[in-house]
Amino acid sequence: MTGGLLHTAPSLKQLNRSKSVIHRRYPSSALRAIVLGVLALPMVVSAQIEPAPAEKNWREANDAVGQFKRGHADILKWEKENVPAAAGQELASPSLSLMTAEDAVRQAWRAHLDLVKPMNRIGTANVDLIAKGQWAELDPIHQRKVDDMDELLEVAAQGRKAWFQAVAARQVLKQHRDALDAAEAGNELGRRMVSVGNWSKLQQAQVQLAQSSAKMNVRRAQNAATQAEASLIKTLGLTGMHSAVALPDRLPDVPVQALSQQVLDERAAAIAAQLPRAEGMRNGANARLARQAYLSSHALAVSAREEVLKVREFITEETVLHYNGMLKSVWDLLGEVSSQSQAVASAIEAQRDFWIAETDLQWVLQGGAPDSFVSLGGGGGEPAAAAGH
Repeated sequence: MTGGLLHTAPSLKQLNRSKSVIHRRYPSSALRAIVLGVLALPMVVSAQIEPAPAEKNWREANDAVGQFKRGHADILKWEKENVPAAAGQELASPSLSLMTAEDAVRQAWRAHLDLVKPMNRIGTANVDLIAKGQWAELDPIHQRKVDDMDELLEVAAQGRKAWFQAVAARQVLKQHRDALDAAEAGNELGRRMVSVGNWSKLQQAQVQLAQSSAKMNVRRAQNAATQAEASLIKTLGLTGMHSAVALPDRLPDVPVQALSQQVLDERAAAIAAQLPRAEGMRNGANARLARQAYLSSHALAVSAREEVLKVREFITEETVLHYNGMLKSVWDLLGEVSSQSQAVASAIEAQRDFWIAETDLQWVLQGGAPDSFVSLGGGGGEPAAAAGH
C-alpha cells in the first residue's frame, strides 16, 4: 500500500507546475483550497506510515502547497490535471451570437415581416429605443396613431425575456458545476481515507451522497439551460435554423436605484390618456401589478447582491482562513463552498426576475398587457398573477 501511495504522489516540481493551471481553472479561493489539497494528500498519508524521511517529505509538500494563494487543504484533482483528456463529443458550436438583449430583440423582429410597416412609421430613432429597452423615452401617442404598435412591442418584450432566461440559466448551471467540483473533491478524499483505514465506509457514504446530490443539481440546471436556450431560439423564430447560440457569461447589472413611485405614476397616467376608457382601466390594473413586481424584484436583487453575497463571501473567506489554520475541517469548507454556490445561484435568479419584471413594466407603460407577471423566485417564467385584460 505504501508503495502505491508513494507512486501516485506528485513531486514538488509537479506541485509547482500545476499551480498556474489550478488558479486558472478555480478562481474561487474556497474551491481552489479544496482542489489543491489532493496534491499533498498522498505525501500526508505516507508520513503516517513511513519513518523520519517521510516526515520531511510531508513538510516539504506542505510548504509547497502553502505557496499557492490562500490554498492549503486536503482534496482532489492532481490526477485530472495530469492525465490526457479523454476524447469526447464536442459541444455544438454556436451559429448565432446574441451578446445583448438588443441583439435578441432585433433578431425577433426579423421573423415578423409584417412589423416593417410600424417600424417605418415610428422611425429609426424610436426603433432603436425599443431595441435597447429604453421604452420610457417613447411618446405614448404612438400606441394610438400607429397600427400594429402593440405587436411590435410584444415581440420585443418576448425576445428580451427569453434572452434573460437563457443567460441566467447558463449562469446558474456554472454555479452548480462549481458545487459539483467541490463535492467530487470531498468524495475523492473520503475514498482515499477509507483505503488507508482512516475512515469508515459510513463516513464515505455521507460524502458520496453529497456528490450524488450535486450531480442531480447539475442535471436539473443543465436541463433548465437547454430548455431556456431552445425557448429563446423558438421565440426568435429560428427553430430548425440554429441549434445553439452564443450568449454572454452574465446578466446585466441591476441598477442601484429603482424608478420612483412618482415617475411610475406619471408614465401610467400618460399611457392611460392615450387609450379608450375601458382599455385604460385595464391598463391601470396591469400597471399596479407590474409596478409591484418591479419594485419587489429590484429590492430582492439588490438585497441579494449587497447583503447576502457580501456576507456569504466574508464567511467563505473566513472559513478558508480557519481551515488553513486547522481550525475548520475540510468538511466545513466543502459545506461552505456548497452554500456559497447556492447563494450565488439565488442571486442570479433574483437578477433575472428583476429584468423580466422591468421588461413587463415598460411594456405595460406603453399599453401592453402581459399574460402574467413574474413569480419572484419561481423560475422566472411562472405566473404570479394574471394580467387584467
